[in-house]
Amino acid sequence: MAAAKQRIEQQPAWVLHTYPWRETSLIVEIFAREHGRVALVAKGARRPHSQLRGVLLAFQPLWMDWSGGGEVKTLVRAEWQGGQPLLIGRALICGYYLNELLVRLTAREDPHPRLFDAYAEAVRALGRGEAESPILRRFELALLQELGYEAGLANEGDSGEPVRPEGRYLYIIERGPVRLEALEEEGAALDPAALGEQPLLSGQTLLDMAAGDFSRAETLGQSKQLLRMLINHTLGGQPLQSRRVLKELQEL
Repeated sequence: MAAAKQRIEQQPAWVLHTYPWRETSLIVEIFAREHGRVALVAKGARRPHSQLRGVLLAFQPLWMDWSGGGEVKTLVRAEWQGGQPLLIGRALICGYYLNELLVRLTAREDPHPRLFDAYAEAVRALGRGEAESPILRRFELALLQELGYEAGLANEGDSGEPVRPEGRYLYIIERGPVRLEALEEEGAALDPAALGEQPLLSGQTLLDMAAGDFSRAETLGQSKQLLRMLINHTLGGQPLQSRRVLKELQEL
């Protein structure tokens, strides 16, 4: 049974990725507020005088119209909303990291309005030149929560009791935050080889993350370890190209 055709108008969206299609067109992966990730064909967009050439840019807020009922829709119109500086340098690579996460971890046409807002704020903060690490950590956390990792950062995974600021915790994927003392009582071996990649976290770090506060250096460092572990788990161990590029840039 053929998918019903639809016409979507004036949808706020961001371009995540483009690649050539046929001689003069593009396939455009977008992230739209009410429709999630959508694939569009932009007919004639690679022609020298196409009005779309200067509009279909990553990290620029757009209004978009499209139509069609298949997996790949047809772009009808794209209009720049304005007000967003171009990303350059490290901020640009961080932006590509956000885009790669969305392409790899979200399903097509699965709306995530809260994640859309988190992405828009992250891109705007990168454009303002704000510190990159807190921006990335907030977005990673928002993404994981949208993917179902609502496991309480502020509550212990087994008992449901509030996390203690002075406590020491491991975040075990199947259980959530677990106090070291509780693991010791279970007789668990606490050497790194037995525990795998679970980072050691302070209770204060978990509470800061739950509140979206990454101002403490310890919180920033420990949350990076935890969120990377969770994202790697969600990716099934597959590497991210943008992460490799950022690491090479740091080494240079």
